[in-house]
Amino acid sequence: MLRQMEGSQAVAETVALCRPEVICAYPISPQTHIVEALSRITRAGRLGTCEYVNVESEFAALSACVGASAAGARTYTATASQGLLYMAEALYNASGLGLPIVMTVANRAIGAPINIWNDHSDSMSQRDSGWIQLYAETNQEAVDLHVQAYALAEELSLPVMVCMDGFVLTHAFERVDLPAQEQVDAFLPAYEPRQVLDPDDPVSIGAMVGPEAFTEVRYLAHARHLEALERIPAVAASFEAAFGRRSGGLVRGYRTEDADTVVLALGSVLGTIKDVIDELRESGEPVGAATLTTFRPFPFEALRALLGGKRHVVVVERAFSTGVGGIVSADVRAALPDAEVRTVVAGLGGRPVTRAALRGLLTAGEPEPLTFLDLDRDLVARELARVRARRRSGPSAENMLRDLAGGG
Repeated sequence: MLRQMEGSQAVAETVALCRPEVICAYPISPQTHIVEALSRITRAGRLGTCEYVNVESEFAALSACVGASAAGARTYTATASQGLLYMAEALYNASGLGLPIVMTVANRAIGAPINIWNDHSDSMSQRDSGWIQLYAETNQEAVDLHVQAYALAEELSLPVMVCMDGFVLTHAFERVDLPAQEQVDAFLPAYEPRQVLDPDDPVSIGAMVGPEAFTEVRYLAHARHLEALERIPAVAASFEAAFGRRSGGLVRGYRTEDADTVVLALGSVLGTIKDVIDELRESGEPVGAATLTTFRPFPFEALRALLGGKRHVVVVERAFSTGVGGIVSADVRAALPDAEVRTVVAGLGGRPVTRAALRGLLTAGEPEPLTFLDLDRDLVARELARVRARRRSGPSAENMLRDLAGGG
């Protein structure tokens, strides 16, 4: 059914179609509209006996999901930014126990300083927590990925994050094709847990494991992620057959066949990148784009199959590793050792990534190995000079805001 609606509302409606049995919620911008909508849906009785649990923190939200999932319930939660960091201990517990929890991450910057706008700092910080990470380019893909996420999680017995850009997608009104309940039921059968706590057959989970077996336990988690590399495209193909549209998968190309330079990114920034690619193609520039939908596990072979032999790859990243540079770029370099891989850090804290800036970057010759797009170097230089003169390291953010306001 085609509807014009906010991304958060579309995700909430889709999660409801997946028939969760326990929803644990603690609000944090920009995911609040998702859990508010699910609260209304649950209160209206549309989810039958589903338990909607209001908790006191994000840590409690995921901890309650861990307990509910271990008891055999299909579970859901959502978070963002500092909320995801607050969950960190429970994130590792959920994946280590092999619990098929689905969580929406409405991507948002991490403080300090406080910033509520979009980048990928939050989910990137938890890339090694053992969760599958899927990134939506559009609100339609966010809808589709949640249905696929439950199928993947329950087949692999692994938790899945569906990452969608905060505000850019969560608060954007777009036309989306919401599936019918009958379609989702046919694609996603009633949940049959692969492991469940049963009072009649008691077991311990998450107990102490010493050096004699811990490596093997961690290897099994790695092996499940390797299995996911096969199952993710298979689930995406089944979804296309059932719903009539392509969505999800590992990695997708856009005008890459004859491209010398390919711009690779995750999330909604691909829309702007594709517009720039189209403009440059009209000028005869051999450029293309690639969308990395699955970041964890990283699709090395799929990326090689798509971009092997390309001379230049520019990775546009909405987060970076302080003191190192690109996060996604490191994996891309490992996958494409013969390509010149350049990192462009862009859009931190919600700064717009404009067509003009990208076009200028791609037409100015080969980028530096690490570029910060639209960086105000004069503003940085003024603060560094102030630090040297005063021998005081802060408050830098507040100082620079005064400079921008003309009150330096």
